[in-house]
Amino acid sequence: MPITALVIDDERLAREELKFLLDAAGNVEVLAEGANGIEAVELIEEYQPDVVFLDVQMPGLDGFAVLKHLIEHRGVERLPQIVFATAYDQYAVRAFDVNAVDYLLKPFDGSRIQQALARVRARLIDGGQEGNGTNGTGTGSGAKPGSDAEISTLLEMLHRQQASPRSATPSKLIVQVQSRLLLVDQAEICYAAIEEGTIRVVTPTIEGHSKCRTLEELLELLDPNLFWRAHRGFVVSINHIREVVPWFKSSYQLRMDDRKQTEIPVSRAQTRRLRELFNL
Repeated sequence: MPITALVIDDERLAREELKFLLDAAGNVEVLAEGANGIEAVELIEEYQPDVVFLDVQMPGLDGFAVLKHLIEHRGVERLPQIVFATAYDQYAVRAFDVNAVDYLLKPFDGSRIQQALARVRARLIDGGQEGNGTNGTGTGSGAKPGSDAEISTLLEMLHRQQASPRSATPSKLIVQVQSRLLLVDQAEICYAAIEEGTIRVVTPTIEGHSKCRTLEELLELLDPNLFWRAHRGFVVSINHIREVVPWFKSSYQLRMDDRKQTEIPVSRAQTRRLRELFNL
């Protein structure tokens, strides 16, 4: 029997990409989709899905407010599985993971979606005994996973992180070039790319590697006002984009100002963000 799901995201392209990947994963039936938190609440009441793929950042009622509303009006025991989606807040992603709430980072990754679905299936088979909306990987605060105490603690933490300014990021980054460890000013970095588990960092004059293991980890060190994850394999500096190149099927590529004038694809989920950045 397929898992029943709702997809809630204010970006149409993000919804389409997620639905495409869920269909490719198999044995998932997307019952409906919504574009905001109010629609999310209404659709959950109407369809009673097994899982809701819920965007964190939406106008009006955001993902946190939707979860809070569901807890207050349905109780923890009647919650569907919640899989959060987020594009920008790396600290929220870390909070989800530590507190055993599953998440997907935009742009979406097919293998990560498979992992999330495996956790949902495990929870459904167990009859929800491990707690709805959890991924089973975190230790939590000692309360039963999915309990009112744990979810309330999580909500308080996430709202506090959203309300407080982000910690200052270092102005320089260590980049290994052969046997040398260079301190590179963030303003000089054109882009970073992950290839076979290694993160390559490129500036107009040098090319080296970061000690970070993932692009998520690297992004935590970078200024969020300058750097943007245009594609799941690339982080780019907005100030080093030389040209926006129209591509096929209404997509784009970014031509950077490094020596090779590297062209970097923009994922479907980030196309809207590109248009917002440059008023395309």
